[in-house]
Amino acid sequence: MANPLVMIASDGILDEGKGHPRAAGTFARVLGRYVREQHTLGLMDAVRKMTLMPAERLEARVPSMKRKGRLSPGADADVTIFDPARVVDRSTYRQPSLPPAGLEYVLVNGVMVVSRGRAVDGVLPGVAIRAPR
Repeated sequence: MANPLVMIASDGILDEGKGHPRAAGTFARVLGRYVREQHTLGLMDAVRKMTLMPAERLEARVPSMKRKGRLSPGADADVTIFDPARVVDRSTYRQPSLPPAGLEYVLVNGVMVVSRGRAVDGVLPGVAIRAPR
């Protein structure tokens, strides 16, 4: 986890609430367990491993990834605001869709999808990112 070449991403998919706990818990687990509890890596390094590093890795094949993983003019407005003292994954094999604690706000494409720690009903602003054919 602390190796500078390690980046963090998830291929977890939930299908009608069923799947692997990583689908809902990967990033909160890193922040809660490996940053706060075990001090395996620092907060900014963890955020970089979960955002900028995966985007940079995919940029050559998927040019739209140049607008992901960073906060800058022209970048896509995907932002997560969390409480570093409380963020923790809660998903399990029995309850893989259990949302993490400590995620206060999430914006996808500039649209609030989590507000005050609760999912906002009826909003689906995400757009699939595809490599050119």
